[in-house]
Amino acid sequence: MTFTVAVAGASGYAGGEMLRVLLQHPEASIGALTAHSNAGTTLGRHHPHLRSLAGRTLVETTAANLAGHDVVVLALPHGASGAVAAELGDASVVVDLGADHRLADPAAWEKYYGSAHAGTWPYGLPELLHPGETTAAAQRAALAGARRIAVPGCNVTAVTLGLQPGVAAGVVDPVDLVAVLANGYSGAGKSLKAHLLAAEGLGSAQPYAVGGTHRHIPEIAQNLRSAGAADVSISFTPTLVPMARGILATATARLVGDAADVRAAWEHAYADEPFVHLLPEGQWPTTASTLGANTALVQVAVDEDAGRVVTVTAIDNLVKGTAGGALQSLNIALGLPETLGLPLDGVAP
Repeated sequence: MTFTVAVAGASGYAGGEMLRVLLQHPEASIGALTAHSNAGTTLGRHHPHLRSLAGRTLVETTAANLAGHDVVVLALPHGASGAVAAELGDASVVVDLGADHRLADPAAWEKYYGSAHAGTWPYGLPELLHPGETTAAAQRAALAGARRIAVPGCNVTAVTLGLQPGVAAGVVDPVDLVAVLANGYSGAGKSLKAHLLAAEGLGSAQPYAVGGTHRHIPEIAQNLRSAGAADVSISFTPTLVPMARGILATATARLVGDAADVRAAWEHAYADEPFVHLLPEGQWPTTASTLGANTALVQVAVDEDAGRVVTVTAIDNLVKGTAGGALQSLNIALGLPETLGLPLDGVAP
């Protein structure tokens, strides 16, 4: 089936990456491209690498300009998607790359985002485990035929994929979790801010949203409760490092039970997953290995002296963490092969 797609926020990093993966999809036809302050300019001014679309003119982000497409992708700032989505009818499948529709708890949204909750949509992480399950069949069933899809946060994807097999199998304690991430600068968006300048970032690593303030914390907790945790407590610290793309998430949890059961939990959870790969023992994920691909590379080990399980997960924050994960979920919603049009192999060196 061929489908038409409009992309709102096409001049940003997430919108541009959504266009890049859609251009590789054999059934996608790209329609309206919209922007806010960049309306009236050509896409090539903002994404010169997208040569096949470089001459297209960005139009204003309005429901009228987005209407009439089979699919509408909202690559808008947090808090902006809800109002636009509310004006779109049921004729289009709407995919939100922002945070507006991810959280099920309105109080959690209001605490971390400071505005009214826009509602909860089916969650676009096909590999998410559900209580009592060790494979993600129920999550894929929830996405099949969905008319609205909320794409996870990129950090959330990395930490969830790293930890959820242990939570589902009951081999880790979900109330004693620690996650420290190395993050590429594209995750911070294109806004001009002093701490994102090359002069500030090159040769430097800098933490942000320290001390339980990052907005992805309630979403991670929501996902791990989905995997079976009765309660979740996580110390989460992201760190900007001098790379454009990628997340390397190191997450640890206190071991529960027998260390010999740990690797089997991850092997079982991801044995049949097309994009989440548990690496052979002794081989560790790197962000370079996932560059440009919709893959998540995972490794798990037991630190017996510390009594902790250690997981390391690498993803490209713009692909598996955003646009690739969105297209993967959209394929399921439209009844297409889940892997259609999505890159499995990275770019190296």
